[in-house]
Amino acid sequence: MNIRNLLPAAAVALLALSACENKPQEVTNVAPDPMASVLANKAPIELPPSIKADASLRCKDNSLAFVTFFEGDKQALVKTSKDGTPVKLTAEKAGDPLTAEGYVLTGTPKSVTLTQPGKSAQVCKVG
Repeated sequence: MNIRNLLPAAAVALLALSACENKPQEVTNVAPDPMASVLANKAPIELPPSIKADASLRCKDNSLAFVTFFEGDKQALVKTSKDGTPVKLTAEKAGDPLTAEGYVLTGTPKSVTLTQPGKSAQVCKVG
């Protein structure tokens, strides 16, 4: 056998063997997040509380109050008419009176004591 005839056959065999060890080329594009350090140093986000109860209450002076109570007992929305603009009342900790400018609210979804701007405190009840 002639060596010249073996060289092409050896080259083909080496090429075939080298193809066995080929691994797929992994392409990644991982750029650093420019906001990563800012986000890592931010305070955790507190989600808004879920609604605990909605109540339509009749007050002592025969007016109506519509109150939305929220979980955690630190927030409520008060409206003086069904389609009125809600006023957000808040408290520092659960159990404290809920307040806003001129408003003070204490109680439960069944009975509250409500003070509104320019009015004295009055009891409002469901029913």
